[in-house]
Amino acid sequence: MAMKAQENVLPIEGSSRVIARQDRRIGTILAEQGKLGLRDIERVLELQQRQGLRFGEAALRVGLITKEDLQSALAAQYDFPHVLPGTGGISTEVVVAYEPFHPRAEELRALRAELVIGWSKAEVRHRVLAIVSPGHREGRSYLAANLAVLFSQLGERTLLIDADLRAPRQHRIFDVPDTFGLSAVLSGRADRNAVMPIPNFGRLSVLPAGARPPNPQELLSRHVLGDLLQEVRTEFDVILFDTPPAKLYADARIVAFRAGTAVVLVRKDRTRLADTTGVMRELTNSGARIVGTVLNKF
Repeated sequence: MAMKAQENVLPIEGSSRVIARQDRRIGTILAEQGKLGLRDIERVLELQQRQGLRFGEAALRVGLITKEDLQSALAAQYDFPHVLPGTGGISTEVVVAYEPFHPRAEELRALRAELVIGWSKAEVRHRVLAIVSPGHREGRSYLAANLAVLFSQLGERTLLIDADLRAPRQHRIFDVPDTFGLSAVLSGRADRNAVMPIPNFGRLSVLPAGARPPNPQELLSRHVLGDLLQEVRTEFDVILFDTPPAKLYADARIVAFRAGTAVVLVRKDRTRLADTTGVMRELTNSGARIVGTVLNKF
């Protein structure tokens, strides 16, 4: 997945403060996770001192932990939240959650870096971004979910809003209930308490789409969406929107207008060039700034 930056790239400026933390040793973390006992630690320390190894390397040599155990401990030491395969309840689509060292995760990090750099240069305080693409099955929900986790791993207070009121997916990806969600908020039947925190990623929250309404475009066009954004901007550093296909519905243009900025996603061998240029023209005409384009090769 690659991003092509455009002129006037939209900005993101990090608001996280650098806080000194007491160093946590790998052995302590592995013990807290139930991977090592007292006698195990003594054996590892003996090998470590004898061969001049790092503690984790010595524990691997002794055969007391696996590579996955060590990666998990290192993630905890460096405050880098992720989940092990088979745990967490989050869909395996979120590759940056389950396989943070996978090459595809690195490509997604490169996209995050482009956004961070561009937003910082523009000194934008409110970082709100709509993920838009022309048609079905081009990867909008995949990209939105992975970017949301990536920003939370960066330490940013991140909110992912599922504004696809046609065929929502984020509640399934993050395994959260969708009894109440964006549709209920926009219709006045719920407030921002419908936002769901994601326990494995403490700085990430998701506002699911909720029940599918008969009038999604009308709901999104109401001032309530703008009011909601004004509220959550004080609590979150990064706000991302998942959207329905922009070629089929005007919903995406409405959301992008409210967000102020959008990234346009296209999928190799699937998205037509004419559809892409048409969507980009419509977004620009609606007043949304396109910060770049993303090519999904998968």
